[in-house]
Amino acid sequence: MSKARVVLERCPSLDDARKVLPLMLEEASLWSHRNLHCLRVLVKPNLLRAVPLACTSPAVVVAVCDWLNACGASVTVADSPGFGTALGVAKRIGLDEALRPLGLAVQRLVPGEPASLPSGNSLMLARQAQEADAILSVGRVKVHSQMLLTLACKNLYGLVPGLRKALYHSREGQDPDAFADMLASLMDYLPPVSAVLDGVEAMHVTGPAGGRPYALGLLGAGASPVALDEAVCLALGKRPEDVPLQRAFIRRRHPDCSACGCEAEYPRLRPRDFSADGFVFPCRLQHTTFRPLRLLKSCLKRLWMDRFA
Repeated sequence: MSKARVVLERCPSLDDARKVLPLMLEEASLWSHRNLHCLRVLVKPNLLRAVPLACTSPAVVVAVCDWLNACGASVTVADSPGFGTALGVAKRIGLDEALRPLGLAVQRLVPGEPASLPSGNSLMLARQAQEADAILSVGRVKVHSQMLLTLACKNLYGLVPGLRKALYHSREGQDPDAFADMLASLMDYLPPVSAVLDGVEAMHVTGPAGGRPYALGLLGAGASPVALDEAVCLALGKRPEDVPLQRAFIRRRHPDCSACGCEAEYPRLRPRDFSADGFVFPCRLQHTTFRPLRLLKSCLKRLWMDRFA
C-alpha cells in the first residue's frame, strides 16, 4: 500500500500564514527526491479574476515563494486568468505589490507545445509549465458550479493559456465525465506537481467567482495534489467519489487515491479535526460544456477585459 503525506494545519488568520507555511512545506517533503537548489519551480496561484475571494490570497503565495527562494529554487509565478490579464489581476488583488520585495512579478502564461490526450484530442499547455522542473499548485478552496469543488488539481487547468480554456470547455465538455478525465490527465504531461491549498477563507454557496466567504481556517500542503484534494474533500464533509474530478482520478486508478490503495499520512491534523458546519455546496451542478452563445460571450468578455486590464 502506497502512502501520501498530507500536512493540514489550522490558520485562522492570513497573518499567521507566513509563519505556519514554511514549517508545513518542510514537513510535506516536497520533491524530497531532488535538491531544490537551482530547481526551476513554477508557482501557479489561482488568479481567476480581479475579485480577491476568487483568487489565492497574496499572503499565501508570498509565503510559498519566500520559502522556495530560501531553498535556492529559481521561482516563476504565472497564471492565465479566466478574465483579464495575469498582471492586471495581480495588481487588483495586491499580489503584485506583495511579491515585489522578493524580486518577483506575476507573468502571463504563453502557449507551448500541444499535449496528446488519450481521447485523441490535443490540449495546449503553457510553455512555462513544460519548461519547469517542478510545479507548485497554490489553489484556493472554493466550490465550483460545474465541478463541485476547485482545489489544487482543478487549479492546474489554468495552465491552459487564454481563450483555449473556453474552447476546450465547448469541445470536451459535451460529456462531463470526459471533461473531468481531461482535467485528471493533465498531470500526465506536466513536471512533478506538488500543492498548497489556501482555505483560510474559503468560498461557498456558488463559485468559482461569485460565492460567499466561509471562515474555514485551513492550510494544506502535500507532495501529491490528488491526496491533498481528497483530504480537503473529507474535511468539508464530502466523499472523494462525490466530487467529479476526484472521481475521475479514481476511474484512472491514480495511485494517490485512497480508493486505489493509497493510505494518507497526516503528521499534523486530520480531515476530521476541521469543522465545516454551514458550508454550502451548489445544489445542482451546471453542465460542463459551453454552448455556442455562452462560448461567444465568454470570449468577447475575456477580450474586452484583457484590453483594459
